[in-house]
Amino acid sequence: MKRAPRFAIDAADFDGDIARVRGAELHHLRDVMRLGRGAEVALWDGRGREYVGRIARIERDAAVIEITGAAPAARENCPITLAAAIIKGPRMDFLIEKAAELGVRALRPLACARSVVRDPRSSRIERWRRLASAAAKQSLGRLPMEIEPPATVAAAVAAMAKDTFAVACEAGAAPLGALIRRRKPRALLIACGPEGGFDDDETAAMRAAGFVAAGLGPNRMRSETAALAAAAIAADALGEIEQGS
Repeated sequence: MKRAPRFAIDAADFDGDIARVRGAELHHLRDVMRLGRGAEVALWDGRGREYVGRIARIERDAAVIEITGAAPAARENCPITLAAAIIKGPRMDFLIEKAAELGVRALRPLACARSVVRDPRSSRIERWRRLASAAAKQSLGRLPMEIEPPATVAAAVAAMAKDTFAVACEAGAAPLGALIRRRKPRALLIACGPEGGFDDDETAAMRAAGFVAAGLGPNRMRSETAALAAAAIAADALGEIEQGS
């Protein structure tokens, strides 16, 4: 069954049973997809709620949508937080976009001792947030991936929530998927370092906080590849746990 095209709108654009699609989303609806009156659409508010409706009319600056129904609020059993070392340029953009597509709930950029970039500009962080939101919309995610403020490993360890199963990716360690299936966590934090790896102080801080070393297979990977491989392995393992529960 074909899904209705999906558009992201702000909560302020809802008014009872009427919603308005504006800006870039209006351009996509009207000029790219060439949708007109009566067409069915899905609306995503970026907060985990999705609605269905029909185009009532298209005005100069908005498409007016009559809401006909709402999907249930998003359900999330085990949120994944990916604490990934900050890397240069488009490779970090790629990591952000693909992590969001994989269903990572939050990304915590790590300013590691061996990171080339340690203090990204605010404009770059805003770009990451836009990429995460667009990726959630494109991949039919119900909740956008949160981009947390950059932090050192020590700060990230100190801020770790209770009841979180925390792992640090490390060559030669026990496979990540097997660890997750055995532990059946309620919340998961995956730490991936820069290409030089975490330094001794960072590794010691994580071990002292209860992080478990987790392996991603025999091959050496670049930072963004390792982070995305970890996210994919974790999502698959958590999916198996949910199906079996």
